[in-house]
Amino acid sequence: MEFMPSLIEAVDRYRREVAGSREHLSLLRWQIEQDHALERRETFPGHVTTSAFVLSPDHARVLLIDHVVIGRWLQPGGHWEEAEHFHRSAAREAVEETGVQDLKLHPWHGDADVPFAIDSHDVPGKPARGEPDHVHHDLQYLFLADPALPLVAQVEEVHAAAWKPVEELAGIAPRALARIAMLPVPG
Repeated sequence: MEFMPSLIEAVDRYRREVAGSREHLSLLRWQIEQDHALERRETFPGHVTTSAFVLSPDHARVLLIDHVVIGRWLQPGGHWEEAEHFHRSAAREAVEETGVQDLKLHPWHGDADVPFAIDSHDVPGKPARGEPDHVHHDLQYLFLADPALPLVAQVEEVHAAAWKPVEELAGIAPRALARIAMLPVPG
């Protein structure tokens, strides 16, 4: 995958087909216009991450991780790593962090690599690494998995992985929760 052309296409399609009227993605679009190396975690003021909203087939539960560094429950995700598509980077993070089995891209995506949500959010820097406060431009994708199958948390990065009521996203990702609530449950 050629990162920048794929990112431009994903962001353009997201803005045309998915984004709400107040989702301008100004910083992300500016960094694209300035040809910043958004695939590199050393790029500031921001760079691309990918994450996964893994839902139970009935959309009642979501797979979350108790993040070691951040100290709160979040959807699995991380810095973008080379992948054929952005959703595959998100899927790899979900599998690595939770051990989730039989992960499937949600039918909402069809055959496109268009994010379900794009969330640009502030992240505290790590002075020990010479890393300033910065922004993660998180490309978020929907997946389905069976919550009856066992999970294996990656203890280096997460304290735990667990299926939680989907309403837990209200404090984590309210935009994604509102969109999930409007989805038909796959039959």
